[in-house]
Amino acid sequence: MWNDDNELIACAAVYYVVCTGEYLKRRMRRKKRWWVDSYNKSRKRYNATDMLVDLKKEPSGRFHNFCQMDATDFESLLSRIAQTLIKKDTNMQKSIPAQERLAVALRFFASGDSCGSLSFLFKISKQTVSKCVDEVCKALIEELKDEIQLPKEEHQWLEIARQFELQWNFPNCLGR
Repeated sequence: MWNDDNELIACAAVYYVVCTGEYLKRRMRRKKRWWVDSYNKSRKRYNATDMLVDLKKEPSGRFHNFCQMDATDFESLLSRIAQTLIKKDTNMQKSIPAQERLAVALRFFASGDSCGSLSFLFKISKQTVSKCVDEVCKALIEELKDEIQLPKEEHQWLEIARQFELQWNFPNCLGR
């Protein structure tokens, strides 16, 4: 069918250009993705840092209800782990302050809310919520590792589990 190899090569080249051209056109028609959801852009007007300041001023104890600790304990804990949590601002976005990162994690622990739910409250993505919780956990472990005592022997673990079951009627669980 083909009378010479050059003609075959030319046809293959044309086919390649046409196919990749169509591929490029389809890629260019792709829907654009946004860096930040429009809802989260309203962080500039009112964000979690503003909310924490307002809660600290409130004499009704709402800060304690929100973070499950007093404002003084919060500040004490923050002063111990803040250096680990501080991130630099970039040209693309401002970093989330350390106190907000701590508040995200404490709210996650206190409420058991999902990362998606907390993302609406703090006006950050659910991936950022997850990352904040992870980073705060690592910072707390590193900072408090000398103050936390874990049982060394098996019988100590079993005694804690027994006490927990007696108090809470929840078998095979550990806690204080």
